[in-house]
Amino acid sequence: MDFGERYRVIESRDARFDGRFVTAVRTTGIYCRPSCPARTPKQSNVTFYATSAAAHLAGYRACKRCLPEATPGSPEWNLREDIAARAMRLIADGVVERDGVAGLSRRIGYSTRQLNRILVAELGAGPIALARAHRAQNARALITGTTMPMADVAFASGFSSIRQFNDTVNEVFDLTPSALRSRSHQVSAPGTADAAGTIHLALPYREPLDVEGLFGWFAPRAVPTMESVGARRYARTVRLPRGSAHVDLSAPDRAPGRPRIDAVVRFENLADLPALLGRVRRLLDLDADPQAVDATLSHDGRLAAQVARVPGIRVPGALDAGEMLMRALIGQQITVAAARTQLSRLVDALGEPLPLSIAHARDDSGPDAARLFPTPAAIAEHAHEVLRGPAARTDTVRRVAAALADGSLAIDLSDTRDDATARLTAIRGIGPWTADYVAMRVLGHPDVFVRRDVAIRSGARALGFAQSDAALVAESAAFAPWRSYLSMHLWRAAAGTPASAPTPVPAPTPEETP
Repeated sequence: MDFGERYRVIESRDARFDGRFVTAVRTTGIYCRPSCPARTPKQSNVTFYATSAAAHLAGYRACKRCLPEATPGSPEWNLREDIAARAMRLIADGVVERDGVAGLSRRIGYSTRQLNRILVAELGAGPIALARAHRAQNARALITGTTMPMADVAFASGFSSIRQFNDTVNEVFDLTPSALRSRSHQVSAPGTADAAGTIHLALPYREPLDVEGLFGWFAPRAVPTMESVGARRYARTVRLPRGSAHVDLSAPDRAPGRPRIDAVVRFENLADLPALLGRVRRLLDLDADPQAVDATLSHDGRLAAQVARVPGIRVPGALDAGEMLMRALIGQQITVAAARTQLSRLVDALGEPLPLSIAHARDDSGPDAARLFPTPAAIAEHAHEVLRGPAARTDTVRRVAAALADGSLAIDLSDTRDDATARLTAIRGIGPWTADYVAMRVLGHPDVFVRRDVAIRSGARALGFAQSDAALVAESAAFAPWRSYLSMHLWRAAAGTPASAPTPVPAPTPEETP
């Protein structure tokens, strides 16, 4: 977007562009989200920045009225696969806090100096400033939305010291942490402080959102001892870099204020907050631009009615790359119900109990999610004792798990889709369906048309698309760069139920050949 296009966005206060860029106003020294309700500044006083970090470096402070740090992330970072986008995905995952800028550079495959130069040129700020802005966003959410002691907030947000935390908050928001909390209307009432290690957060997103379809996707796949699903709710255990956690996600009924997903998280180590936040946002595809997606898909008359019935469809992601790869392999060439049975056996036999410090009580939505998904090492050693079915599939599961365990195979946010696909399909037993499915769900890639899928062909037939795989792939090109969402709509159409009904989305049927 050029200057004129961005200025027209802030004149219209279009919330769709919140998180894509910030508007800095020289006369006030503040920067705002595009939808800020304040009077539109004169063009001569405006500078646009791609990131809040760039605005910080230029000496601007966040608007106290529109809270530009409380926006969904930019959908660009999933759409683009260049160095800047891959770096932004890793920064959001907390890589700088865990491994430093040197670790980030290694993951990207560039020297620290080269990476800094590229990010400054592309985004107006280097990796240190971008990570600092990300920590400030996390800190603001905890300060305004919880009653956590400030020392815990600093630690959970990724700051290395209380002083660094205080200085950053004061510089970015022009308020001390205590003053920022006192201004908030979201702090819990006295006496309602959460248990140690428990955090309540509100995660913003762009409307519309297909809540029933998104949460319904997890229902037929949920492993009872690890996951539980209810109406507009999904809860599960998860391994994180420094420990384990339990996360409970729910979509409240329409409430005043900006749209949000509520998250209640119990941590073994609060320093895992940055990583979990980024992963939850990818799990629920909260940084998507649904209006842009729906507009592109609706251009085709065969899909227009489907999109109108299901506005804001999302692509479910993954909290753990290795786990999702294992689930995809186990689910090859069997039904979703059979895959769930196999996964339940695997988790019950090899999964570790959730630490007592974060184990949660039974509720009305299903059995306790009391176990963690097994480690790759445990699967590699014992999968043949637990899994049923063809020996070739179990062998593939064990070989891939062993490669994940020893580090010779890794699929993460630093990968491009082509790199991940090439790495996976080079392994005996992994075909195009599995590679596409992993790219879509692990990398959050928005432009994957899942090939060789029976349910997609069924949905395509119901909507009047071509029937052969080759013809379908060719027709899907017209829907770039949103073919992952096309795949989701075709899976939904294959269900044979009204698209607006709150029923689970149909499973991605496994590939027809190994």
